[in-house]
Amino acid sequence: MPPKPIISNNSSLVALFGLDLLFLLRELYTEVWIPEEVKAEFLGVERMHRLQALNDAPWIKTVHLTDVKDVSTYVRSGLDLDEAAVFALAKKHDAQFVIIDELKARQHAARIGLPFRGTVGVLIAAKEEGLIDAIKPLLIQLRDNGIHLSNRLINNALQDAGEMD
Repeated sequence: MPPKPIISNNSSLVALFGLDLLFLLRELYTEVWIPEEVKAEFLGVERMHRLQALNDAPWIKTVHLTDVKDVSTYVRSGLDLDEAAVFALAKKHDAQFVIIDELKARQHAARIGLPFRGTVGVLIAAKEEGLIDAIKPLLIQLRDNGIHLSNRLINNALQDAGEMD
């Protein structure tokens, strides 16, 4: 039986792309799926540069959802289209977990019992596996790149990573 897929939303792709760390997805999970809606959103800016990044990352597999009814169910529950597609794909393929950062989507995942982690969780896992030395400079760079990270999230992440001063 093949392993259950891991499915990512756009925000994590954008964050890891901005850090030049998309390879962490391969090192940690071998393969990560994204629905076409996530790919379209990811390519919404810097199209050629990001398209090249995806072409250079065959471990990020774009998966087509055949039943749009599943997506619309999640959209009606208040999720954005890309988030809804992630949830529909996760449900259809019994995902191991989803990588999603947005609070509303994380709350929805918790409500329906779908395991999730965010970009920061990916960075912590990468440190635990010895793939990166520290997360603190990466969290600072994420903030500099315009990614919203609360002070509480940063402090919790640094504590989890054993990097509290």
